[in-house]
Amino acid sequence: MEYMFQPGFLGTRAPFFMDFVTLIVAFLPLLVGIAISFARHQKYTLHSTVQITIFIISVIVVGYFEYGVRLGGGYEAFVKGTHVSHNYLLFVLVLHIVISVITLGVWAGTLVHARKSYARGGLLPGPDSTSHKKAGIRSFIGIGLTALTGIWLYLLLFVF
Repeated sequence: MEYMFQPGFLGTRAPFFMDFVTLIVAFLPLLVGIAISFARHQKYTLHSTVQITIFIISVIVVGYFEYGVRLGGGYEAFVKGTHVSHNYLLFVLVLHIVISVITLGVWAGTLVHARKSYARGGLLPGPDSTSHKKAGIRSFIGIGLTALTGIWLYLLLFVF
């Protein structure tokens, strides 16, 4: 796993794994937006498959990120090279964690409820479609905010 801590590919002082995770997080709203567009074009099976796949990959990426942070010495090891105030950095980190954990729960709940509705014989569009659409919008907003705060953290830690 030494490769994780080799210099990254984005031209900052971040290690490879941080660049990799940040790139995936940055593109996550776009990928989810594409999956949503499948539903808008009545390609519901494709929409479902892509959403579940993106969710699973996202959970794996978060696990990879957490492993890298722990192996790399934790929060303290990554803040050493920044000139940003510790309190400001901690505020952004906590904000990012709160948003991402809530988003993960909302997104997972949206997927689980959709699968249950479909298993009950829910036709598309059907009686659960409106609530699913609202939950999907909440998930998408949370994913966008998670991406923005994740990029913000990356910039604070490795650029400024």
